[in-house]
Formats: sequence, structure tokens, C-alpha cells
Amino acid sequence: MIRYTDEGKLRIEKAIIVEGRDDADAVSKACDAMIITTHGAGIRQETWKVIEKAYRETGIIILTDPDHAGEEIRRRLTDRFPEAIQCWMAREDAVLGDDIGVENANAAAIQAALIRAAELREAAEGAASQDNGRAEDREVTAEDLSRLGLSGTEGAMERRAAVCDKLGIGYCNSRMLIKRLRGFRIGYEELRRTDALVNGDK
Repeated sequence: MIRYTDEGKLRIEKAIIVEGRDDADAVSKACDAMIITTHGAGIRQETWKVIEKAYRETGIIILTDPDHAGEEIRRRLTDRFPEAIQCWMAREDAVLGDDIGVENANAAAIQAALIRAAELREAAEGAASQDNGRAEDREVTAEDLSRLGLSGTEGAMERRAAVCDKLGIGYCNSRMLIKRLRGFRIGYEELRRTDALVNGDK
């Protein structure tokens, strides 16, 4: 899905969905791709039609801001286009002063996020297609998060943020984390290893 141009940009065949014009400008510095803007939460019918056409013909990548408004737009898009590739910017890469948005990220951070998204999709598709008789990694439960210190304890938010960033799935609360882990077919053992890698004995 992703390869580099001679100018060092990522050439992406799928359309990238962002919120605003400034986001599109930032992404265009990192990528050679079709970029579609939603112009915020008030997505017009004409824009829905363009996104749907891209979804059916090339596939889409959803890259919204790492804040509440961005997650709400992502939810609306995902409800309508469930097979879209999910791409999250790490919050620290998208902050400038008090402003949070994809527009604040540099080209390297945007490229890294897109590559992580592609790798996650490929891994999920590979896991779904494998049937080699081995026991699969089990699904993560709320009790697992508590046991790992990722929910319900002091410092859980920071530990969870580090794990989410390493996995490339975007920051989320504990309830949403379980949904995303299951959606990407990331099981308990992979979560445990990632937590140990980024958090150690914190």
C-alpha cells in the first residue's frame, strides 16, 4: 500500500480523510496521496459521496485529530465505512501550544503514523487468514488491564498512553482500548509484552 517517491514522500494509493485544510496541507508535505477533508464535524452530503466513492474504489485511511472532536468524527466515519484503515497521531506529535491537531505534526511523524497503520492492518489481515493449528492469543479483558496496571490504579493513564502509542492505535480510555485491541486482533500476550517493553517496572 505504501512506497516512497523520489522526493522522500510516501506514495499512498488509498485516500486519506482529514478534518480541515491545514491538516490536508500538513499531510500533503508527507505524502503523495488523495486527501479528502471533512471540514469538521458538519460533513456535507457532497463530501459523504466523495468519501464513499474513494472507500469503494481505492479504500480510505482515517486520520483525524487526537482529541474528543476528532474521535467523534472518526466514529462517524467508521460507522459508515467499517473497513477503513485507522491511523492515529500520537498526541505529543500533534500539539502546538494549546492547539491539538494533525496540522501541527511534522512530515516524519505523519509518515510514521501512516506506516504503523499499514503494518497494523497487514498484521490483522494476516492473523485472520492464518489457520495453522496453533492456539491463538486470547482476547484482552478488563481484568487484564487492571492486572497490568493499565486501568484503575495510579499512573494507569500514563502507562496506557505509552502502550497505545507503541501499538500505534491512538490514545484511548480502558473501555475503548479493549475494543481497539480486539478490532486489531491484538491479544493479551502481545499487550503484556508491549507494556513490559515501554513501561518496565514503573
